[in-house]
Amino acid sequence: MPTVSAHVAVTLARHIDHVFGVMGNGNAWFLDAIERITPATFTAVRHEAGAVVAADAFHRASGRLAAATTTYGAGFTNTLTALAEAVQAHVPLVLVVGDEPTSGRRPWDVDQIALASAVGARTYTVGRADAAATTVIAIEHALTYRVPTVLAIPYDVATLDAGEVPETLEPRLPAAVQPTPFARESISELARALAAAKRPLLLAGRGAWVAGAGDALGALADATGAVTASTALGRGIFPRAEFDLGVTGGFGAEGAMDLIREADVAVVFGASLNQFTMRFGALFAPGTRVVQVDVAPTATHAHVGAYVRGDARVVAEHLVADLAALGATPSGWRETVALDEARALEAGDGVASDGRLDPRTVASRVAELLPEGRVVVSDGGHFIGWANMYWPVASPDRMMMIGTAYQSIGLGFPSVPGAALARPDSTVVLTTGDGGGLMALADLESAVRVARGRGLAVVWNDGAYAAEVNLYGLKGVATGPMMIPEVDFAGLADAVGAEGVVVRELADLDRLGTWSAENPDTRPYLLLDIRISPSVIAPYQQEIIRVNS
Repeated sequence: MPTVSAHVAVTLARHIDHVFGVMGNGNAWFLDAIERITPATFTAVRHEAGAVVAADAFHRASGRLAAATTTYGAGFTNTLTALAEAVQAHVPLVLVVGDEPTSGRRPWDVDQIALASAVGARTYTVGRADAAATTVIAIEHALTYRVPTVLAIPYDVATLDAGEVPETLEPRLPAAVQPTPFARESISELARALAAAKRPLLLAGRGAWVAGAGDALGALADATGAVTASTALGRGIFPRAEFDLGVTGGFGAEGAMDLIREADVAVVFGASLNQFTMRFGALFAPGTRVVQVDVAPTATHAHVGAYVRGDARVVAEHLVADLAALGATPSGWRETVALDEARALEAGDGVASDGRLDPRTVASRVAELLPEGRVVVSDGGHFIGWANMYWPVASPDRMMMIGTAYQSIGLGFPSVPGAALARPDSTVVLTTGDGGGLMALADLESAVRVARGRGLAVVWNDGAYAAEVNLYGLKGVATGPMMIPEVDFAGLADAVGAEGVVVRELADLDRLGTWSAENPDTRPYLLLDIRISPSVIAPYQQEIIRVNS
């Protein structure tokens, strides 16, 4: 007869394609059922944090519900940083874990429900009679609240006979938040403001992408003649790149940020307006009328002058219809400004004063050589500015920053398997630093094994925890603990079956060009160990230094 673990596996597999994880005592029977009696695919990673990270990346790249699994105790506690990141980033996934037996806690057990709750994740515990139904409830919770949800299988329940797996109700999916009559009047007022605007700006974030608002926002930009921009997680959402300024905040060009301050009406869709997007309060000029559209209960920044609660796509469509009813015509602003000049980024000096490569020059050259149709996954660290500034992507689901929501590093390499399985026809480009790269080293093997020739890692190797050097070293804090001995990442890559290339001069990047032209099915995983100068400070980091000085 099917076991409780089988009930969980079969029910979950009706809603997911892949499970990422590490096998242990607490989830062995669940994984046995996944492998033997479900169509879902299990992908092993080498560290439990990597299981959640891979599932997180799978969701961000595909938009689908993701699943991960670990054992109890140490296996579960190893997931907590990655789980906290997924909570902060609003990633719906189900983490299936073993748990203490119903008879009581053993010496190696911990209060997993309390630990999950502490980072913002709710736990549902299955029993013999309700395993399938509880699994559906956990799925529904993850999708409704866009949050990782823990599904626990007590150790002494996992192998109990539970009868045939029942057909269960489908999870209820959340509907788009429709504007209330009060919000509808606010939309009409906003349409009138946009119709009268001389310099309209539209800014969109990941929430707008999740709402499927891309086409509606493109139509709104055309109707108003607005210049557009995005948050780091909304890159590529607007259909017409020729009128787009790119990412706002420290990842943007200085000229683009100056142009944003000229806007008279700015409408923000699906963006939380965090301190980085807002340039610590300096993004908009004091005279700009800022209107935020979001599903949060209230506005999320003090500079928002009016707030419309509603789904980004629905509100954008209403605005387009209202503008048409008003007989509004485009402002013409975007055709009169030098957008190419505003978007221009610094090319760098090639080689910095210390003889190591200037990361700005490297980033520019790498952008020229990267394959088309790529997915970029980013670890956290000082280097995040380079990929986000210099490497364009086609849409928001092709650029993911895993770790930045929780201000973490070390989640880079395990994000590659998730993105690679979500986008099997794309090249997954990882950008990571030497500090985060070492922290995630266990899953370098996972990245190489899963992505193979459709994977590329760029390691910005500057021999330091550069974010700390730039912030605290400049304040006189001892820099010894901030330094990292130079590590041969190329050699580490070779050891797990990849091709590692040490890049000390720009000509060494030529291998990326030949690799990009090769057949992805036969070429190796490529890791570029780029020896950059720690003396070049990313613009976003300069903003942080300024605010903290």
